[in-house]
Amino acid sequence: MLDNHTLAVLILTVVALFLFSRERIPLATSCLLILAALAVGFALFPYQGSDGVVEPVDFFYGFGHEALIAVCALMVAGQGLVRTGALEPVGYMLAKLWGKHPMLSLLATLIISAVLSAFINNTPIVVLLIPILINVAARTKSSASGILMPMGFATLLGGMGTTIGTSTNLLVVSVAAEMGVTKFEMFDFVLPAAIAGSIGMAFLWLIAPRMLPKQPATANNAINRVFTAHLHIPAGSFADGKRVQEVIEKTDGELKIITIRRSAKEGLKPLPDTVLSANDRLLVHDTPDKLKQFEQVLGVILHPDDPDFDGHEHLNNGKQQLAEILIHQRSPLLGQSLQSVDFVSRYHLVALGVHREGHHQIKALPNGLGNLTLQLGDILLVQSASERINALSLMEDFFVLEGTTDLPYSKKIPLALLIMFGIILLAAFKILPIAISAIAGVLLMILTRCIDWGDVIRGLNLPVIMIVASSLALGHALTVTGGSEFLAGQFLHLAAGAPPAMILSGLMLLMAILTNVVSNNAAAVIGTPIAISIAHSLQLSPEPFVIAVLFGANMSYMTPMAYKTNLLIMAAGNYKFMDFVRVGLPLTIIMWLAYSVLLPMFYYLPH
Repeated sequence: MLDNHTLAVLILTVVALFLFSRERIPLATSCLLILAALAVGFALFPYQGSDGVVEPVDFFYGFGHEALIAVCALMVAGQGLVRTGALEPVGYMLAKLWGKHPMLSLLATLIISAVLSAFINNTPIVVLLIPILINVAARTKSSASGILMPMGFATLLGGMGTTIGTSTNLLVVSVAAEMGVTKFEMFDFVLPAAIAGSIGMAFLWLIAPRMLPKQPATANNAINRVFTAHLHIPAGSFADGKRVQEVIEKTDGELKIITIRRSAKEGLKPLPDTVLSANDRLLVHDTPDKLKQFEQVLGVILHPDDPDFDGHEHLNNGKQQLAEILIHQRSPLLGQSLQSVDFVSRYHLVALGVHREGHHQIKALPNGLGNLTLQLGDILLVQSASERINALSLMEDFFVLEGTTDLPYSKKIPLALLIMFGIILLAAFKILPIAISAIAGVLLMILTRCIDWGDVIRGLNLPVIMIVASSLALGHALTVTGGSEFLAGQFLHLAAGAPPAMILSGLMLLMAILTNVVSNNAAAVIGTPIAISIAHSLQLSPEPFVIAVLFGANMSYMTPMAYKTNLLIMAAGNYKFMDFVRVGLPLTIIMWLAYSVLLPMFYYLPH
């Protein structure tokens, strides 16, 4: 017979699962409601458990839980890789490969996405690859919808391979350890995850793209304006001494040179065999992203290569941002050139390019951008320290358009990668727990200026923090009141007489269904104590049952709301709800069947 507290917690669990599935209610609000209900309820109606009176404040322990600390620290460390641009070379390499071997490129994209997601939060990986894959689809005249969803699901498959691959993994492992299960090390279940993941990847590579409708991707909300700019060639850069054709090939054919300018009077046509030299200026029309990419790949610069140019200090001072500013009727720049108003010294900004609409588009800049007379409606692309860019919005002289962009600390890439590898290796070799190595890594990233505190805040995700804390509180309530044992008993009653391998398979399927309706973290934390209770009832090792919960709770494929990256690719790929069901349902069945066969083999469960 259930006591009142156990019954109340079970009812609250059902309410929580309902709230977590409601899109109209902010997830953080639902989480706070559950936390408040637990704390207030146990304060007003004290409960005497087997270990004494349950303290209401214990339900807030999730905010200081090792799993949440590790999740937050790893999110911030992942933000460090994004902020320094450490992942961009991967994206650029994939973009080059796509132009030559589309099918092999899709496979490479899926594998790289999966491997990276085993160690890094998959959100920045998906955010990085979405624009690349959309551009690839546009260049190859194919549908982006056939590749975005497989890529997103590949990151979910990869995240199942290690204890730090997803926040779900960290939660399951931590909760199980608290309940007396031997703590899982980083690669303890990588082998079954790799075998089953390979089967899932084959489906995503060969079958899933053919199941998805051919439709155009949604354009990026930010307007990619085309700017006219000069690429200045410094001495010793890649472009110095190279033929035009070699330089264009280095950019995978992306660079389109309009004119080669060697002086105000001398302009050369960009013939393939023309040899470029130091101090040449290449006139180009392209988007800010592409212009900055050319800088990185070719070693060219978007400002004068002159020791007397006083903008160098502003380009090397703190966090750098790009902004687009409109020349309006009251602008002091209207009818003036940047040189005449002493733009750099006066505003501490460096102009990199200019956008002019329609047939007025600039055909040449013989005297450089600094001597161009600016017209009404011109848009300047400028770069400077973030505090200078932010100050622009407070000045009546300028109207700053939407789309201000943080520029990566490219020089910090090796350092950020070294720190990330250190975080992983210290945990993998059991030198430090992942929560401690990740926190130490974040501190090193701050001290070495790979990130600042603004990046730390941006790296954290409030809904994730709240769902972890509230799920841990709910799991704690189920454990201390005996609710998890009751649910485990009901599950075993329904599976009466079934062999352990079938019970494990059924538990995993239940988690797979639950994770597509509510949060995967909630499903994991609620399912873990139930799995341990089932194992104890069967007098078997709890490890395979805990892993079944972990794998099942990660099968977030069937609905767009099942995982945050699903929502990202839904918007970018212009998918409908049923597109996720069409691909996600068979993928879930494939993964469930694969793990149902593999886990009994690896953990010697009787069939």
